[in-house]
Amino acid sequence: MKKRISLLSCCILLTLMPASLLWSQAGKSAREFYQLTVYYYNNEGQEKVLDNYLQNAFLPALHRMSIANVGVFKALANDTSASKLLYVYMPVTSLDMATTIYTKLNDDKDYQSAGAEYINAAHTAPPYTRMETILLQAFSLAPQMQLPQLKAEKKDRVYELRSYESATEKIFQNKVHMFNEGDEIGLFKRLNFNAVFYSEVIAGNKMPNLVYMTSFENMADRDAHWKAFGSDPAWKKLSAMPEYKNNVSHIDIIFLRPADYSDF
Repeated sequence: MKKRISLLSCCILLTLMPASLLWSQAGKSAREFYQLTVYYYNNEGQEKVLDNYLQNAFLPALHRMSIANVGVFKALANDTSASKLLYVYMPVTSLDMATTIYTKLNDDKDYQSAGAEYINAAHTAPPYTRMETILLQAFSLAPQMQLPQLKAEKKDRVYELRSYESATEKIFQNKVHMFNEGDEIGLFKRLNFNAVFYSEVIAGNKMPNLVYMTSFENMADRDAHWKAFGSDPAWKKLSAMPEYKNNVSHIDIIFLRPADYSDF
């Protein structure tokens, strides 16, 4: 049975870790942490409450805390799926910041007022059916998120969220090595995949795994990029290396579009 680590336990463990293990190296930026919150909802009424809360209460409150570049995305599959998904991506510089945000929200009167409909929702009319939180840490060689350089209108953009699971923790570290030292990150950059972030999941319901996000002008642009990736000589060489064989056991791919009020 694969290990599951609670968010609280993970935060405690990471707090006790030496700073050197959390990427502290002269001349390079510290590795960011990301909180990815997934809302599951069923209908337009819930979606409206979520949008109102995120646009008018949650994001403005985070901006007042100097937390910028918060992404809000909806799954393209929402159009045909009964259970719909909304993702909120939040970058933070430390675990301490991640754990104090909600304390600050409780003391923010503007947030409490603007988010009253969501905050005070009755148990008979909840704004979502389930909420999931995933905690991530940026890769060592991609320590900070990058805003995508896209020209298309938000309604046309495609953000691709990928989760790669591995059979064991050791094998998982091999896949992370492939991205970092193996320079899979460099290949994505050279082919202009407009990657937002690369990360290791340190608390979530699918472990061990890594999660990264790339972005494109539209779906046709996305397909063209992946076609170029698959035929690139550097990828063919890297994927054929025996030391990187069988390091992914399961892949989840989710196509997302940004909400109108998303920071990017």
